[in-house]
Amino acid sequence: MAPRKALTARQRRLGTELRKIREHTGLSMTQAAEVLGTDRTTISNTESGRFGVSPERVRTWAGHYACPDAAYVDALAAMAAERFTGWWEDYRDDLASGALDLAELEHHAVGIRCVQIVYMPGLLQNEDYARAVFAEVVPPFSAASQRRRISHRLKRRDVLDRENPPTCTFLIHEAALRMTFGGPVVARAQLDYLLKESERENVTVRAIPFEAGGFPESGSSTQYVYGPVPQLDTVQTDTPTGPAFLDAETRLANYRAVLDRIEERSLDPERSRDFIRGIAQQV
Repeated sequence: MAPRKALTARQRRLGTELRKIREHTGLSMTQAAEVLGTDRTTISNTESGRFGVSPERVRTWAGHYACPDAAYVDALAAMAAERFTGWWEDYRDDLASGALDLAELEHHAVGIRCVQIVYMPGLLQNEDYARAVFAEVVPPFSAASQRRRISHRLKRRDVLDRENPPTCTFLIHEAALRMTFGGPVVARAQLDYLLKESERENVTVRAIPFEAGGFPESGSSTQYVYGPVPQLDTVQTDTPTGPAFLDAETRLANYRAVLDRIEERSLDPERSRDFIRGIAQQV
């Protein structure tokens, strides 16, 4: 089997989950190879994501590993069955792999919960606001590169319109609501767009006012993406070099606790809309 040319985060994740199942069983690669009737290299390449794996093989390996969670195995088999090329692949020559991985992650999300400190959530940005944000990048993007990034960001929003869209909760700090990227006209239009999007059945927007005080992870934006089973949840955080993806069980539990605490300190959806309208009138 020829190795893949460009690994996505989702392909790597499938391999990682197969490794976790093997390790929970207490088998080394050599022992697993004997049990499965294959070689250590095949297991290594599959667990690293370099080689693809069929749904049937996922179920066979999970069966030999005595994995007791049928829903988990079904979700992994479904991941292995995916053979389509996502729209984000059209941007592979233009954008860093992290941006493509984020779009893929959102595409498969069952639910999304995020906190944004300085920027509006990417899924809730309008075109002028996105352009104003990208205009602040140093060194500046070329005009063509900026257009591609704006196009990619706007295309990500389609996940909110798909059949069975993810249930989304956006916790947005007052700092982000008051930042006037692009000037007052652009900022006011973005706030109006945010209010409109908050009326979607699958979208909840909650504001975090300055008076809420401090909270954990207040220095970074975080997005928690729910998979079809809890083991396939993912945390995405922003870093200076691009998005980072976390899936260790302890990290997931910690970030769920962080988001719970932040949500407790945010305004409820109706008060949040009134709060945002008040800021829009002041811009």
